[in-house]
Amino acid sequence: MTIPLVVGIDGSEASLEAVDWAADEAVLHGVPLHLLHAAARDHEASELIDAASERVRKGAPSVQLSSEVLHEDATAALVDEGRNAYALVLGSRGLGGLSGMLLGSVSLAVAARADCPVVVVRGAAEHRNTRFGNVVIGVEEGEGSGTAVQFAFREAHARHCRLVAVHAWSAPFGAISTPHVSSPYAPRTHRRPPARVLDDALREASEQYRAPVSRRVIEGPARQALLEAASEADLLVVGARRRQGHLGLQLGLINHAVLHHAPCPIAVVPRI
Repeated sequence: MTIPLVVGIDGSEASLEAVDWAADEAVLHGVPLHLLHAAARDHEASELIDAASERVRKGAPSVQLSSEVLHEDATAALVDEGRNAYALVLGSRGLGGLSGMLLGSVSLAVAARADCPVVVVRGAAEHRNTRFGNVVIGVEEGEGSGTAVQFAFREAHARHCRLVAVHAWSAPFGAISTPHVSSPYAPRTHRRPPARVLDDALREASEQYRAPVSRRVIEGPARQALLEAASEADLLVVGARRRQGHLGLQLGLINHAVLHHAPCPIAVVPRI
């Protein structure tokens, strides 16, 4: 049995946009789509499920569709559902979002705790409806990006588009900027030259998926580099490490920034 792509719905416009994105994604990968509405109390749950189901049937009639209503905390229900999901798809804002918030509390909490990839459908409709032909992956130093790189390659391969791999780095004050050459500062900044970090991270997945790759080694803040690349992307992918001794993931400042500001859908992929 193929595990489903799960989309959380709450009746907000953002969650309906997530339904549309998830339906297209389910078609792209040939997986079932499962609609989940979770709330402690909601007398309109059946109407929300019916409306979302009708939306899927009109936009993606070939998708194998199922649905579920759970009377419990939304974050807990989604995280639990994610233990057996291809990915979780969420809107960027919920019905309970405060004015001015850039990301709903449920979406942020699920992205920080789920065991599977979590896609937050961000960005203006004009951006999402434009095919840029790029999937962007942020690659960090260390081992936190491996699963995310596999996910990003798979997405680029399925979309028949380019993978844009971005690795941003910063030399310590006073060090010479030499991204291709080892220096005495390497133990404190990079164990390997930045270009090699990128090459090593991409090597295994590039042998499995035949997608064209564009490499970008950028000296500067990772947040800025990823947001600039995402301005012409169909999807931005970032990795998340497990927190030592704690449940959930280590999203970090960069992931928080792109989750709040990315102009396109963003996938947070936990390290396995």
